[in-house]
Amino acid sequence: MKYLAIILILVAIAGIGFLVYLSLAATRGMAVDLYYYNQSADFQEGGGVGCSPDAVLPVSRMMRRSNEPIKDTIGLLLKGELTEEEIDRGFSTEFPGEGFALAEARKEDGLLVLRFEDPNNFTTGGSCRVRILWAQIEKTAKQFPGVSEVRFEPEWLFQP
Repeated sequence: MKYLAIILILVAIAGIGFLVYLSLAATRGMAVDLYYYNQSADFQEGGGVGCSPDAVLPVSRMMRRSNEPIKDTIGLLLKGELTEEEIDRGFSTEFPGEGFALAEARKEDGLLVLRFEDPNNFTTGGSCRVRILWAQIEKTAKQFPGVSEVRFEPEWLFQP
């Protein structure tokens, strides 16, 4: 009988410990990468700016765990909040765009569809600008497991 009581106490302690662990894990943040343009990494031979998506590079952030990590991470990217150190290293962004917001993110079979609101045509402009904006969002989205392709809606977004 003593052994049964000891076993029950140990199981109860283990159960409480597991619940505390789950509670702490849920409140801890998760590391994500936000991809921003880095002009320092985008020079062509001869000194011109290459306007290459290869110059869209990650900066790390911690954010709260959520039920919609892709949507929340893209939302964080769209805030465009760079640190002074990141700016000093050559990072820049045109985010946030007035009225430009992620309305929906849905994933099915490797395809992530991101639907945006863009009432002020923030995503239009020259081909260089549009390509860089596109790459920032696409690279940020593709860091998530199971995302192999990204499509933007409405289709008229990101036109030069």
